[in-house]
Amino acid sequence: MFSLYAQNNMEDVISKEYSYKSISGLDLNINPSDFLIINTDGSFEYKVDLLESSGTWSIEGNILIFEYHNMDTLRFFTINEYSKNKLILLEGGNRFELEHVFSNKVNMFSRSVNATFSPIVAKIGSVIFFDITKPFGANKNIPFIVVWLVFGAVFFTLKMNFINLRGFKHAVSLVKGDYDDPNNKGEVSHFQALTTALSGTVGLGNIAGVAIAISLGGPGATFWMIVAGLLGMSSKFVECTLGVKYRKIDSNGEVSGGPMYYLRDGLAKKNLGGLGKVLAVLFAVLCVGGSIGGGNMFQANQAFAAVKGILPSVSNFGPLFGVLLAILVGVVIIGGIKSIAKVTEKIVPFMAAIYVGAALVIILIHISDVGFVIGEIINGAFTPSAGLGGFVGVLIIGFKRAAFSNEAGVGSASIAHSAAKTKEPVSEGMVALLEPFIDTIVICTMTAFVIIITGSYHDVGDLGGSELTSQAFGSVISWFPYVLTLAILLFAFSTMISWSYYGLKSWTFLFGKSKASEFSYKIMFMVFVVIGSSASLGAVVDFSDMMILAMAFPNIIGLLILSSEVKLDLKSYFKKLKDGTIKKYK
Repeated sequence: MFSLYAQNNMEDVISKEYSYKSISGLDLNINPSDFLIINTDGSFEYKVDLLESSGTWSIEGNILIFEYHNMDTLRFFTINEYSKNKLILLEGGNRFELEHVFSNKVNMFSRSVNATFSPIVAKIGSVIFFDITKPFGANKNIPFIVVWLVFGAVFFTLKMNFINLRGFKHAVSLVKGDYDDPNNKGEVSHFQALTTALSGTVGLGNIAGVAIAISLGGPGATFWMIVAGLLGMSSKFVECTLGVKYRKIDSNGEVSGGPMYYLRDGLAKKNLGGLGKVLAVLFAVLCVGGSIGGGNMFQANQAFAAVKGILPSVSNFGPLFGVLLAILVGVVIIGGIKSIAKVTEKIVPFMAAIYVGAALVIILIHISDVGFVIGEIINGAFTPSAGLGGFVGVLIIGFKRAAFSNEAGVGSASIAHSAAKTKEPVSEGMVALLEPFIDTIVICTMTAFVIIITGSYHDVGDLGGSELTSQAFGSVISWFPYVLTLAILLFAFSTMISWSYYGLKSWTFLFGKSKASEFSYKIMFMVFVVIGSSASLGAVVDFSDMMILAMAFPNIIGLLILSSEVKLDLKSYFKKLKDGTIKKYK
């Protein structure tokens, strides 16, 4: 057998990841997720049944030697047979048959890509998440990006005279269709634009993010999440008003809009054309990157993780799951914003109703504790328990989670809202301000109430965000983890189809609008669905998340410059409402 390979080639051939096919001589159960990795750097690690170990390896003749970390143990395995995809090891009377299958190839690919991306992520992270207290000798971990988003939200709330509160009632009338003029140009209704934008933001941030915020900052983080959600409503109003104002409608009635257009054209009107073009291109590049990772791969990965959680037997079928998901996504996105909106207007209310409904059932079961929970949230916001980083620490955790959840100030939602059927840009801004209200104030608060009311945040252990929420709901409704899995799948699917539209509009802004250009982006997007389901590309997803947050840099610069223009438009809109120029149709 060994004559097939030269001795000095043996190390190269066996250095890879393997799955266990069979083990004889030892009483071990093989799971689909078990593995042995023989790395080229001379290290090894394995997991089989309940055993996990790592160390260094070497070869003498046809003997593979494992030297274990943290214990003075050497093990000697005779290499009985080896080839490109197979390895058989003998140790006394024990026989290990290992194979290098497709899932191992995917994992090796993931690790090499992650190794490449990790240093890039660290560098970008040091800028985006730069702690603004560092230059003053403190170390409060207050990220620049969160301060930037909150500064924008506070500025727009004051500049627009608290439009987040003043415009709320009118926004609800608009969504109901009371002011829908059938002759208005655009591709989707106010309601469809709202559900498309919501499907891009309502998702794992609401399920996992809230749980993480409370486990880190205690119940008080909820209060600051609600405050950040209220302020974020003003940012959404400004960016989505401008999205409609500067949109382009082609001869077929197809709309293209969003920060790319108001940064380029809006700033050109202020004699800042050069700056506008740079900011627009920067935004579009970041948006394409964000759509591939956070809006695609991360969603596919989490969707498959949720399925594996309740069906462990499918652990090695990531690529197949990815292909099925890519086909479903492809069927929807090929039809453009109209078919995306038709799907989101059904999925978003359905999944929000299931999720909020289940939360309300739990809150009603614990109705006598509601006063206590509200007290915990308010007390925790201003006088947090020791060890939670003090008042500022809790405030930052709450603001950070809200910013990640509703994306107010990031500009992405403006791309969906610009497709709305309206001739009044301000009316779409009004509709958009409901988004952080639903996303952060309703759905995130419901999640927080359930986690606090069931006491699940006290003993977190090594649970991730989604698992913590699942445990909180499951402690009252035993079958809820299955419903949560369905919600995660729907959330992930709807987020993917919305972000595919955001990415596509940015792609065509950069590379021109043609059939070939659109088709190339859609194919690329679907390929990344499969990669996301198959590979755990942590560093790539972190990189993409940073791109989504970084979209706030060019976007908020533009919004600050154009905010006076929006204020005048808002004044004129209210005047038209008062004198009946804008009339109700229902």
